[in-house]
Amino acid sequence: MARILIVLTVFLVAAHLGGYLFARLSQPPVIGEIVGGLLLGGSALGLLAPSVSGWLVPSSSATAHMLGAVYQLGMILMVFLAGLEMRQGSLGSERRTVLFTTVSGLVIPFVAGLAIAQVVDPGGLAGPHGSAANISLVMGLAIAVTSIPVISRIMMDLGIMGSLFARMVLTVAVVEDVLLYVVLAVILGLAHIRADTSYGLPALLPGDGIGWEVAYYVGAALLFFAVCLAGGRTAFRWLATGPLRVLERRSPAAFRLMFLFALCLGCLVLGIDPIFGALMAGIAMAGHETASTGQEAVRAFSLAFFIPIYFALVGFRLDLVHDLDPVFFGWLFVLACVVKFGSVWLGARLAGKSRSWSTHFAVAMNARGGPGIILASVTFGAGVINGRFFVALVLLSVLTSQLAGAWLTRALSRDPAFFSADHPPSSTDAVPVTGTEGAEEDRQERAGAVDSAAQQVDTAITPTGVDPNRPPQQG
Repeated sequence: MARILIVLTVFLVAAHLGGYLFARLSQPPVIGEIVGGLLLGGSALGLLAPSVSGWLVPSSSATAHMLGAVYQLGMILMVFLAGLEMRQGSLGSERRTVLFTTVSGLVIPFVAGLAIAQVVDPGGLAGPHGSAANISLVMGLAIAVTSIPVISRIMMDLGIMGSLFARMVLTVAVVEDVLLYVVLAVILGLAHIRADTSYGLPALLPGDGIGWEVAYYVGAALLFFAVCLAGGRTAFRWLATGPLRVLERRSPAAFRLMFLFALCLGCLVLGIDPIFGALMAGIAMAGHETASTGQEAVRAFSLAFFIPIYFALVGFRLDLVHDLDPVFFGWLFVLACVVKFGSVWLGARLAGKSRSWSTHFAVAMNARGGPGIILASVTFGAGVINGRFFVALVLLSVLTSQLAGAWLTRALSRDPAFFSADHPPSSTDAVPVTGTEGAEEDRQERAGAVDSAAQQVDTAITPTGVDPNRPPQQG
């Protein structure tokens, strides 16, 4: 017990201290949490004092199993909080833009990722349970994915969360992330088939070949998503006001955790990863008017304990000394950014948006953040990818998030009126240029918009850490 408490304390201090330092530097706190764990692992402490680093997480020990459980729960809670971000908002006449940017920004990068995987040697990226098909799907997702929580945090910090621009970014990201998790279900299903570790219904039903198994995982994932999207909110509301209203009244947080774990168990019965249940639980609770107390309690403790340790353990697993391939990461980073940016920009231009608006939108959609790290950690844990690919995917997620934050910060400082406008300029509109004259009025308008949406912004989730302007006990 003493050893477990020491290890938890060390990881908590490293994660929160790293997140605090990076927040003070106006960087995403999640990067600091990962760096905190990185310093405890083989890339830093492991070189200076390998015995100390090895003592923290010895293999096949009670401490290692405990940290593994915390890691899994942290991942489930992070995906759950990301699901809470998936709220529907009014887009007015901008549905055409959403459609064009979603199709082009998802299909083109995913197909490009599949093509890139055919050029590189899949065997050099695959783990013990990986295959050429799995590596191709992971590469496609890595290039196509967009992070809802990270881009939400960036826009909250900039005070543009209530703008139409922000709503359009989040709407497109929601569609991309749902499809990401469906494809991820197939990837993990293929890994279980290859490793002969299927669970739930797939382990009980006789299979006639790989085609049947793939069809099952695709169908089970789509069916689960469809049922939860159609009836998840209704079921949550019915349980809260009906059979489980006593639990809801006594402990709103416990009721929400029960609902979350029930959907995760449902996924395990179907043989798909429990993170999909966590995502759908978050979506079912998103926008529920009476849920603020319970959700804030779950959010606060998750962001204080489980999620920081999860990101610290991601950093701890990074072995930059042995697994970082600068050449591979360099061309992957450039290709991923160019393909994602170009496809989203093309979709926005085809929808009639100006070059400037299309550029800002494409940069925002290039942030991979939490979903990119989830993709890396889940596939690495399942043995689909090796350490070389894992390190590249994590660094890709971190650096693209930093790039998006820096770009939008600079764009807002140069042209505040652009993001506070009710409607994004079309290709025929002149993009307003705001100089010193009228700048104060623009700042006041943006401040009023932020105040009117304060409640929504205050409850918005981000796995990148906590808002440095909020008291610690509120997460």
